[in-house]
Parts: sequence; structure tokens; C-alpha cells
Amino acid sequence: MALIVYSGGLDSTVLLHYLKANGKAFAALMFDYGQKHKKELEFAVANCKKLGVPYDIANLTSITSLFGGNSLTDAGVDVPEGGYKDENMMSTVVPNRNMIMISIAAARAISLGTDEVAYAAHSGDHAIYPDCRPEFADALDGVLRLCHYWPVKLCRPFVNMTKADIVKLGDQLGVDFSLTWSCYKGGHLHCGKCGTCVERKEAFALAGVADPTVYEEH
Repeated sequence: MALIVYSGGLDSTVLLHYLKANGKAFAALMFDYGQKHKKELEFAVANCKKLGVPYDIANLTSITSLFGGNSLTDAGVDVPEGGYKDENMMSTVVPNRNMIMISIAAARAISLGTDEVAYAAHSGDHAIYPDCRPEFADALDGVLRLCHYWPVKLCRPFVNMTKADIVKLGDQLGVDFSLTWSCYKGGHLHCGKCGTCVERKEAFALAGVADPTVYEEH
């Protein structure tokens, strides 16, 4: 049974449904780390309630300033537009975000008496996000196995999948993709132009699955 690091985004929502379908969704842990797109948490809560998965929200806003000048948490840095292959997307990297979240999730999992933490890193993340690479996940899995009296495992079933693969899986699982949030700008609607919006559009197109997302008109 796994504690899921859950954002309310497309990938982690499919992970939530995947683990629920396989009887492994023990609980979910969400994080408010001062992100501009904090509305993702509203979608996360809605999906947990829909599936009957217990959840907690960890408030990390007291350390937001320690993340420095990145475009997800710093009001003075604009969220860049374009695809993830563009160099300007590096500004969306929140330093060491996944290690911080997974470490806290491991502590919560231990306190709840379960021995597994799951997160939804996938192959499309590897180029831009160092803490989504298989090497990182393998190393962190090794650390978690040593952090307590019993080993805590890191579950990352999507690490070798593309986002299009995840959309296909979500479609098979009956995920309501309209109840997911990707846009880093965190506006009323998905902007359609930031890296996560571009990737989201491409994934639905490649998967051959209808995209229910309402994007801003440009």
C-alpha cells in the first residue's frame, strides 16, 4: 500500500487512479510550497474525495523563499512559454523539490504504518527536471530503504513511460481529465502556452484521446 505524492496534475491523477484500481492507494499527500498554480490542490482534493482516498496537505510556504528565483514560486519571475525542449524552461525547476516532498512523504508513510511512497515522474520529465530521472529515483529508493527501522520503497511506475502513454492509461482507467490541472500560470483557465500546457496538448494528440481541457483563446 502506497502513500501518493499527489499534485492534482494529469500524471499524478492517473497514478492515483492506477493505484486505486490495483488496491494500493493507501493515502495521498499534497503540498502547498507557494506555487503560483496552487489551484491544482483543489483538483487533487476533489479526486481524492471522489475515489475515497484519505489525504493531507502539507504547508511548506514558510520555506518558499529558500527556493530562490524560479518561475513557479517567485512572483518576480514570469512563467515561460514554449515547449520543454526550450532552454528557458529551466526557470520552472524548483530546486530539489521532489526530494523534499518525497522525504516528507516517507515520514508520513512511516507514521501511518505503510512502507511505500509513490510519485508520477515520467520519461518526458527527464530532460528538464533532474529529480525525475531514473538515476535520481534509484538513488532515492536506496536512501529510503535505510531511513527507518523498516525499508520504505519508492514506487515510480511511470518513470519509463511518455506522457501520451499516461494519457492512454488514464483513458483506460476512466480518468476524468477535466478534473486535473497542469498550467503553471494558475489562471482561471489553462493558458495553452506554458510548458505544461504545450506538453498536455501534445500528449492528448499523440495518445489519440479527446482533450477536455478548456484553454484560453489567443
